[in-house]
Order: sequence, then C-alpha cells, then structure tokens
Amino acid sequence: MDFEKVCERLKDDPEVLAFVIKIYTENLELKNYCAKLEARIAELERQLNQNSKNSSRPPSTDGFKRVPKKRKKGENPPGGKKGHKGHTLEFTNNPDFTKNHRPSVCENCGASLDGIKPASVEKRQVTEISLPTMYVTEHVGESVICSHCGHYNAAPFPAHVKSPLQYGPIIRALMVYLCIYQLIPYERVSEFFSDVYGRGPTKGTIISACSDCFKKLKDTEEEIKQELLKEHVLHADETGMQVNGKREWAHTVSNARLTYYEHHKKRGSEAIEDMGIIPKFNGVLVHDCWSPYFRYTCTHALCNAHLIRELEGISENYDQKWSGNMQDLLIEMLKEVYGCSTDVTSLAPDRIRYYEEQYDIILRLGDTENPVSENPEQKKKRGRPKKTKAQNLIERFKTHKEGILLFIKDFRVPFTNNQAERDVRMIKVQQKISGTFRSLQGANNFFRIRGYISTVKKNNVPVLKSIKGAFDGNPFSPSKLSQLT
Repeated sequence: MDFEKVCERLKDDPEVLAFVIKIYTENLELKNYCAKLEARIAELERQLNQNSKNSSRPPSTDGFKRVPKKRKKGENPPGGKKGHKGHTLEFTNNPDFTKNHRPSVCENCGASLDGIKPASVEKRQVTEISLPTMYVTEHVGESVICSHCGHYNAAPFPAHVKSPLQYGPIIRALMVYLCIYQLIPYERVSEFFSDVYGRGPTKGTIISACSDCFKKLKDTEEEIKQELLKEHVLHADETGMQVNGKREWAHTVSNARLTYYEHHKKRGSEAIEDMGIIPKFNGVLVHDCWSPYFRYTCTHALCNAHLIRELEGISENYDQKWSGNMQDLLIEMLKEVYGCSTDVTSLAPDRIRYYEEQYDIILRLGDTENPVSENPEQKKKRGRPKKTKAQNLIERFKTHKEGILLFIKDFRVPFTNNQAERDVRMIKVQQKISGTFRSLQGANNFFRIRGYISTVKKNNVPVLKSIKGAFDGNPFSPSKLSQLT
C-alpha cells in the first residue's frame, strides 16, 4: 500500500499517523545511509584491487601480492621465441694467446709420438680477465735556468698532472661510473677499490671526481639539448624525489639516441620552461597525458600502455564492456602496425578510417554504460558535477583522439612512452638505495653525468672511454658521433 494512502486512512488518529511518519522517515534515512556505505565499500574494494597491471600505480606498490598475468595460455610463451638469435660466447679468430696440447707418448705401448702428424685437431677457447693492478707513474720535472738570458724555464708537466699526488683519469672515470651509473654509494666504491686493487680513494676524492666531471660536461649537456630539438619524436616524463630532505621533481626528455635529465623544485610549467626544450620543440612529444605538456604547441601523442592499464581497471572494477572493447581495438591496431613492411610509414587511409569509426562506436557504448548522473544532490552543488573514473576516461579518449591514434598515422611515433619511463626508472632506484640526495651539488652531478652516460650507451660508444674523454677535455659529442681515443 502507498504511503500516501496509509496517511489518508490514519488522518483521524494523529498520534498513530505521527508515529508512522516517523518510522517511514527513519527507514528512508537508513536506506540512504546504507546505500552510501555500500557505494563506499565498493569504492574501497576497487582501490584495493588496483595494481600495476590495471592502473597507473608503479610495480613497487604491489608489494608481495602476486599480480595475475593477463597473458592467455599458449600465447607468447616464456623464453626465446622462434627465430630469435641467442647471445652466447663465440669463437674468436684472433685469440690473444695460443697453447698447444698433444700427448708425448702412446697410452697403449708407451712409444714416442714426437714428429707424428695429428690425426685431428680440436679447439677450445677460454675467455678470462687479468687480475686488476694499480700502477704508479712518477713524473719528474726538471726546471732549467737559461745560461744566456737567465730566464727560469719551469718543467713542462702534462696538463692532467696538476698536483704532487693524484689519481689518473681512468681511475677517476671508474669512480664516476660506479657511483653515477651503477648507483654504488661512495663508501662501497672506496671498499671496491680496496678489495680489488689493494688501495682505495676516500669519499671526498670520489665526490671531487664526480664534481669535476660535472663541470667538464657543461657544454656537452647543452649540445644534447640542442640535438633533442632537432628530433622528430621526443619522450617526456617526471617523477618525485628528495634533495636534502625536500621534495623535488626529476624530469627527463629523451629518445632512442639522446637523454637529458634535470631536477627542479616544481613539477609543472615552471620546470618545463626552465629546462628550455619542450617550449622550443616542434615535433611529436610522447607523454602520459599530464596537463602542463598540452600548453605547448608541439604535436602530442599519448602513452597507450597507460590507457590500456586504466581500461583494464575499468573492466575489472566496474564490469563494463566498452573498456574491454577499446583494449582489444588498441592491441589490434598495434598488431597491424607491427605487421606492415619497413618501407611503409602509416596505415592505409581506408584502414585508418575504419579504426576511427570503431573507436567512436566504442565510445558511444561507453556513454551508454555511463549515463550522466541525475542525482539532485549534485545539482545543488556549485561547479561541475563529479564524474566517475569511467566517465573521466571516456572524456580523455574523446578529447585526445588524435594523440591516441597518431601511431597508426605516423610509424615514427611509438605506441607507448616506455622510452621515458625506462630513462626515469633508475632515478627511482637511486632513491630507493639512498633515500635522498644529501646535497644540491650531488643531485646536479648525478643528473648531468647520468644523462651523458645514458646518451653514450644509446650510441653504442664505450662508456669508460667516454668518461675518461670528459676528464681529458674531449667528451663524446652526440652531434659528431665520433669515437673517443
């Protein structure tokens, strides 16, 4: 029976009517409260279900909880794939040493085997290293007074020999490599030299070597920035860090050939402006859809790996169909791009048109599954009504359609922003090891030298030689791609 009819029948008994109204009102309040609690519980469960596979959370937040793999059984099995060429030791045609082994007497009768031609020859090669040794070169400078004019002629020491006692450029280059690239703390680098070479530099000496290398790479860092501006595609990313106990941000702009790092107190446009690369860049910038990047006029491409993880979260936590369909569509497009020949620069126009139509159809399905809320309480609040995660993701797909699908129109544009994420990942490892940079100069040393070493490795140039070249005043030049001596 309707509540209005009950009230109508009880209008002659005010006390009972008041009691019924009270019970009815309390019941409504309890229902609304329970609905809010259920919604809150569902949201908390969805948050607990988030991991690195279905959200933007990093793998380190997964803890010891096992994240289920999304790979289907039989699809992309682990291990080397068919046709993959393995990497192992190979025979060299020019061994450094050769040792011959042959029997001298017969095992059967004891007769001498000297002078007998071998019946077969078998070669075995052993790759080994020499025990590390540290040697000292004494430079004796003889200053001479001219017998004709009396002028004092100082001893012409080599340019790198500046003090009575010092370490050479190769040892200093190894100190820098171990600290900056291998992320080994100063004390352990000193211990390494003591254990391996029998004597070790102090912590102050290692810090001094890193600071000297930083100073000598100033022009090279500027050269890397100028080379980045000439590229067609760049990747950008940022991550939080600690410098001297204060919150700062590590920024990277890179591609497959070049790496530039910088740390800044700010995360947004102020830091981007101070870096001075993205504001001047006219190519394609691949990033994770962080809003400050869109303030600049370059072409923007989004990381589809991030989008796929967020779509996976919508599918798992909200049980929606459009997100799964969009995942399948993105992967289908990627497979078609991979299947194209190397001389093709984009998909055919009819295929692009087909995928764009499918893209729009899926978003319309998403709108159907996520209608705009008609909650009267939201209408009373000022500002835009709050949207769900699914609605926000749909809006992002609509707004940035060109940036999401750019990889099928220009094969130079990658599907993901993995390049920048790989470049920024070791900064997080450094923070996990040390927790912080203890000084501003230490952070400056790390970022400039790390960017230089990363650039050197991307160009397949020997790292230790390149760091030594920096100390010698002849660093690796990314614009010339010259081999250092």
